[in-house]
Amino acid sequence: MIREYKDSDVEAVLNIWLQASIKAHDFVDRYFWESEQENMRNVYIPASENYVYELNARVIGFYSLHDDTLAALFVSPEHQGQGIGTALIKHAKTKRTQLGLSVYKENQASYGFYLSQGFSVVSEQVDQHTGHPEYSMSLKTK
Repeated sequence: MIREYKDSDVEAVLNIWLQASIKAHDFVDRYFWESEQENMRNVYIPASENYVYELNARVIGFYSLHDDTLAALFVSPEHQGQGIGTALIKHAKTKRTQLGLSVYKENQASYGFYLSQGFSVVSEQVDQHTGHPEYSMSLKTK
């Protein structure tokens, strides 16, 4: 079930974000992700429109929208590959007429996933925080 984020979801969301970020971005030092946890808690999550995927009363995935940007989409590593990310994207598509996102070029699994969901590359740049190349992708939803 996908529902709106509640403040009480913060620890589950942060844990999913950290574990999935480390797994998906093994080319970025783990310390970087660990050092960003407080920014996620105090800046990024509060500034975004957030939704969680709940299974058996447990949050196992989430996504965040900031304006027309899909700022985050993460599924706990043990639940990846089960259609949860697809369900979250489908839900996000109902919230906006267009969506943009950034994905690391080296994160081929996520890049392929976004392509399969209808996103296309609009530009390539270097992420200012990590120095790694990333794609900007876009999708018209309606």
